[in-house]
Amino acid sequence: MFVERVQYGPGAGQYAEWSPVEAARGIIVVIHGGYWRSRYDLSLGRPLAHDLHRRGWATLNLEYRRIGSGGGAPETFDDIAAGIDLLGTLVPRHAGPIVALGHSAGGHLAVWAAGRARHGWPEGVRLTHVVSQAGLLDLRAAHRDRLSGDAVAELFGSESGAVGEGSSENGPTTDLVEARFDPQQQVPLDIPVICLHAPDDDMVPMSQSVGYVRAASRAGAQADLVEVTGGHFDLIEPGSSAWSQVLGVLDSLS
Repeated sequence: MFVERVQYGPGAGQYAEWSPVEAARGIIVVIHGGYWRSRYDLSLGRPLAHDLHRRGWATLNLEYRRIGSGGGAPETFDDIAAGIDLLGTLVPRHAGPIVALGHSAGGHLAVWAAGRARHGWPEGVRLTHVVSQAGLLDLRAAHRDRLSGDAVAELFGSESGAVGEGSSENGPTTDLVEARFDPQQQVPLDIPVICLHAPDDDMVPMSQSVGYVRAASRAGAQADLVEVTGGHFDLIEPGSSAWSQVLGVLDSLS
């Protein structure tokens, strides 16, 4: 498998690993998770990219600035937009599917990327589909529930529980979360979104996907929910039952 490191910006975290395929079925942009924090990196996406590549997909395993390494809002979002648009240089005449595949916080960023143009971000390359694996798709609910120690507050540069910074004496408020960063507040999108989630996920509750699909469907968008097994991480474990279901979804797109 050929892997080329390609930069889309000057920073240490602004790069991707590109693996082309001759006569590819399509391109998959792999966006790793980790609650947007710098201690997690694109190594999480390498097993997925390798398995997808051997199945005939070209892959772009995307790194981005994260909390603790120059990321947060809006820098993390700037990087996702720029990283996807890198494909316009790598494959300027691609006519097949371009799918964003994101896990956890990467699922949030993948769905966000599909609607970025309406909020002022460039869209030199347009996605055709999004596949969210246990994605954080409702940031207001994630902030309210203080998921992962209130990682949403960290994303927006606020200290969890600090009165006056997206919280109150009674707990977090939703004021911290701007609509332009939150998939739940961006429905309907005009491309299909498929959400895979396990009921026993103890890191990102399945309600994040259920609520998004319900809201998107009511707004007239094409959004589907696929229930899997294996908690939070089987979705990114090639060979698992959950990963087989991800592959089945991708097969239906090519």
